[in-house]
Amino acid sequence: MRAVRLTCKEWDALSKSRSFSKMHIDKLSAVREGESMTIAWIDYNLYLIRVILVDNEDPVIECKGKLNKQIKISKVIHCDGLLLCVLEDDATKVVVCNPYWGQTRSIEFRYSHSPHELDRFTYALGYEDKGSRRSYKFLRFIDMYVDYETKDLFLWYEIYDFDSSTWKTLDVTPHFRIQCYQRSVSLKGSTYWSASQRKTEEYFPDDHIICFDFTSESFGPSSALPFDVGHDDDVSLSCVREEKLAVLLTRTNEASQLEFEIWTSTKIEAEKVLWSKFLTVVETEAFFYPLITGVSFLIDEEKKVAMGYSKTFNIVGEDGYLKMFARTGRDINRRVRMCSYVPSLVQPGSGGQRKHQSDLEKQRYDQNLSRLASIEGKREEKNEMIRLSYMSFIYP
Repeated sequence: MRAVRLTCKEWDALSKSRSFSKMHIDKLSAVREGESMTIAWIDYNLYLIRVILVDNEDPVIECKGKLNKQIKISKVIHCDGLLLCVLEDDATKVVVCNPYWGQTRSIEFRYSHSPHELDRFTYALGYEDKGSRRSYKFLRFIDMYVDYETKDLFLWYEIYDFDSSTWKTLDVTPHFRIQCYQRSVSLKGSTYWSASQRKTEEYFPDDHIICFDFTSESFGPSSALPFDVGHDDDVSLSCVREEKLAVLLTRTNEASQLEFEIWTSTKIEAEKVLWSKFLTVVETEAFFYPLITGVSFLIDEEKKVAMGYSKTFNIVGEDGYLKMFARTGRDINRRVRMCSYVPSLVQPGSGGQRKHQSDLEKQRYDQNLSRLASIEGKREEKNEMIRLSYMSFIYP
């Protein structure tokens, strides 16, 4: 609001008017205090979902509308009211939008894969707090084994600065591994993932949490999760109104029942996160699908319930509390992803004047691009050999 008021006298007067306050500020405060807003990804579309939980009354689930129109979206990341949308049919760019303002901004990649092919990149959106304003940045990286036998790795971490409209290659050699399918969570400008220790002798489960700081443009030390994680267990992160982290552990207990264990952060420090158990739910009935899935869960601390999409929209709590609702939007078999959403007045912007790329940055980019092209070329040759071998076996 300070930036708005300092723009000119007319905007200063507008920001102090009762009509502006009623239309914007009061609306945002009501969302934060009385209800939960979520973004649900269903069948390549984004829906704004309103959830109202009232004591002694049935919950209210409302679909406020579809956010995208012509484009299909394959992934979405939320940070500070902005949505980073990875496109299904266009692998050359991402789109950043603020649904509250209805504004969008396209960011072109320096390198892109072919549409409909496996996207091995991981994405994150965050910001550097510069006091009077926030400088937004976009992280994109690929971390994969070129050869599992030799444990040869290919790492490419790059970051995009909204202010300068430039990409930069990061010098990162992580001691952990973030799987490309892992869901990232933005909290106060930083991004968190569940991650595993990088060991060469065997597979390790995701029993740690790792943070990327957009101010220092680096990863911090990993922190252990508050429970033991088995090889068949599933771990997923969420956030509580961008104030706390929440972690969900899904496992099958000794009685062959599906069990959900949810913890929330009480303190986040540089080298560790302190946790408190929030909720434990055991599916005592034989459902054909889990009530809460790792790709879709949110919590309401005041009502002490967890919410998530599966075949239905489910709200579970203590003492067997369960509410199940038909899906909002198209009824399909695809897994639904959702994230907490808090409207904001942040604008994605159009970017400043692009800075000149340094010789060192050009060299790093060329080296990474050359190696990635070589890796993909060898993979295509291997796949072609497998295909020809299969065809010769079928039609000798």
